[in-house]
Amino acid sequence: MNLSEDFWENKYQKNKIGWDLGIISPPLKTYFNQLTNKNLKILIPGGGNSYEAEYLFNNGFKNVFVVDLAKSALDNIKKRVSNFPEHQLIHADFFDLEGDFDLIVEQTFFCAINPELRQKYANKMNSLLNKKGKLVGLLFDAKLNEDHPPFGGKKEEYLSYFKSYFSIEIMEKCYNSYHNRQEMELFVKLMKLP
Repeated sequence: MNLSEDFWENKYQKNKIGWDLGIISPPLKTYFNQLTNKNLKILIPGGGNSYEAEYLFNNGFKNVFVVDLAKSALDNIKKRVSNFPEHQLIHADFFDLEGDFDLIVEQTFFCAINPELRQKYANKMNSLLNKKGKLVGLLFDAKLNEDHPPFGGKKEEYLSYFKSYFSIEIMEKCYNSYHNRQEMELFVKLMKLP
């Protein structure tokens, strides 16, 4: 299965990005709207065009970082938000990233990586979060593709990856998903274990 940098770059250059909503995901917007600490250091891995990063940045969260394998996706953010700091748009493999964050936002990245990397994903999330850091976002709760992204899954499977690293504060059916994802998403809020 080829999920290389070239694979993702090709998707953006040919505009074959059916997962891209073209707007901020409604559940994430609702979550962001209740955040009060504008100094949070936030990471959006595999962020793509990241309307979430744009929304956060335009609402006063200036420590937002996006990492993606596809340079075109990061360029798209820069075109839309010209004052977004370039050093916060990281062209790299998430698994090679170093740093520490207060909040990591999951939005279609988990379903895009090879499912064999899911345990590694949970471990890496844990290592990138500060003490009391949170992983918040959306996971597909549906059987999707087996040979190409997006890859689906179920709550029970996800719990097996995360329970060693996180306190599961919320992992439940999302009530305010985008219309074409209704009944297909779990909203998750995971707190790093001490």
